[in-house]
Amino acid sequence: MNISVISFDGDMTLWDFVKVMRHSLKLTLIEIQRRVGSPRALKLTVDEMIEIRNTYAEEVKGKIWNLVEIRRGAFERTLEIIGSPNSKLAAHLHNKYIRHRFEDIELYPDVIPTLDVLAPHYKLGLLSNGNTYPERCGLENRFTFVVFSQDVKVQKPDPKIFEITAQRIGCEFSQMLHVGDSLKNDVAGAQNVGARTVWLNRDRVPNDTQIQPDYEVVSLSEIPEILKIKKVK
Repeated sequence: MNISVISFDGDMTLWDFVKVMRHSLKLTLIEIQRRVGSPRALKLTVDEMIEIRNTYAEEVKGKIWNLVEIRRGAFERTLEIIGSPNSKLAAHLHNKYIRHRFEDIELYPDVIPTLDVLAPHYKLGLLSNGNTYPERCGLENRFTFVVFSQDVKVQKPDPKIFEITAQRIGCEFSQMLHVGDSLKNDVAGAQNVGARTVWLNRDRVPNDTQIQPDYEVVSLSEIPEILKIKKVK
């Protein structure tokens, strides 16, 4: 392989987004129930809050790209749904959520060791539909390039975000290897522009799609072996 650039997805590839998201929502749910205390508030669940957020995100898709703004709007919508609209409380809930959402992130244990092995040999970057920037999760100065969909206003698997990435780093698609957990967004998206792909399948779920990655791994620590990098003892 003539690989010189490796791009990584963020959520569920470098850190467990679902875990930290649900943890942060649980803390805000406790605050809602403490502040509002109505029967409807007491019936509210984290799963319902996630559904409200996703519905709101679909409504504003293409209009609001900033994920922080979408989350703030979702808290306002949540309070409206439980019959207690309150913009000041929504702002308070949002601040509480954001604080825990970023401060409580934990990288997967294979992230730093793998980046350490790859860094001397490749240009490494972050290519994400999320909003966890490197400085928010202990990865500051780890990447040569960082591309977030909310900044360029296009999401994976759209080929344009991979084109922007290649232009930013100055490489051909054939020189890129993209690593991610999503068959649709990461694997199919990168393959559509001619980049190589690694599907990170930590939970060993069956691939019942027509999308076939170049490589499938259960840990990032397998990537150096794929690239035939010898670890320094």
